[in-house]
Amino acid sequence: MSPLSHTERWLVALDVDGTILHEDETLSPVVVDAIARVRDAGHAVTLATGRAWQHSKTILDALALEPEYVVCANGAVIMRRDSEAPDGYRREHVETFRPMPVLQRIRDVLPDGRFMIEDPVGRRFYTEGMFEWNLDGAEMVEFDELGEIIATRVVCVSPGHTSDDFLKIVEQAGLHQVSYSIGWTAWLDIAPEGVDKGTAAERMREWLGIPLDRVFVAGDGRNDIEMFRWAAQQGRAVALGQAPDEVKQAATEVTAHVEADGLALALLSLPGLS
Repeated sequence: MSPLSHTERWLVALDVDGTILHEDETLSPVVVDAIARVRDAGHAVTLATGRAWQHSKTILDALALEPEYVVCANGAVIMRRDSEAPDGYRREHVETFRPMPVLQRIRDVLPDGRFMIEDPVGRRFYTEGMFEWNLDGAEMVEFDELGEIIATRVVCVSPGHTSDDFLKIVEQAGLHQVSYSIGWTAWLDIAPEGVDKGTAAERMREWLGIPLDRVFVAGDGRNDIEMFRWAAQQGRAVALGQAPDEVKQAATEVTAHVEADGLALALLSLPGLS
C-alpha cells in the first residue's frame, strides 16, 4: 500500500468516548489497527473530543498518533503540535466565556448539581461532590468562586438524572446564549456561544488545506451533531450504532455499535485502505 499524496489525503476527525473507546474506557485492538492503517495511508487522523487536553493526550499516545491539530473541550480548544512545548503541543486557539450567568441559571433548576470548569490554560476547578469525573490535578472551590473563573467549558453532573432529564433542564434553564451538549452518559457540557466540534473542525480543515469533500468524522453523542452537519455538507459523517436517533439523523451514514468495532468498519472504507 503506497501512502496517499498530500492532495489526496482526508481529514479524519474522531470522537473518543463511545467511538474509539468502549464505555469501560478500553480500546479494541481492531479499532487501534484500523486507525493505524488510516494514519499510515497518509490521511490526517486526529481527535475531536469533549475531553480536556491532558486526557486527550493519553488517547493520542495509546493510538500512536501525532496529528498537527487536535480539537478538545468540544471545540473550545485547538491544540497544535509543537516540538518545543513540554508535551509536544501548544494551545493554538482557545475560546472562552464568563460562566457565572449560566451557572446561576442551571443552579436555579438543578440545585443539587455538581460543577466543573476548565480555564484557558487547562486548569480545572470543581465543586464539592463532583466524584463522577476524573479530577487528577483539579482544585475544589466554592460555587461562587467557580463563577469568577474565565472558562473554556462548564460541566454539570447531577446524580439520578438521565440524558432525557438533562434535555428538559436545558429547556428550563434557557441556555440559548451558550453552546451545550449532553454527554453519552448523563452530564451537561457547555461551551462558549457558537463554538462546537464543527466550528473547530472547520478551522482545522482550513489550516490543513483539505477540501470539505474530503472530511470524515465519526461520533456517537449529541455533542457530535454540529460536527456531523458540518461534514455532511460535502463529506462523510458516521454515527456509531448506539447513537441516539437525533445523532443518526444528522449523519450521512450509520455504522455498527462501538462494541462491534463500528469505527473500524467505517474507517477501512476510506481511500488507500484496500
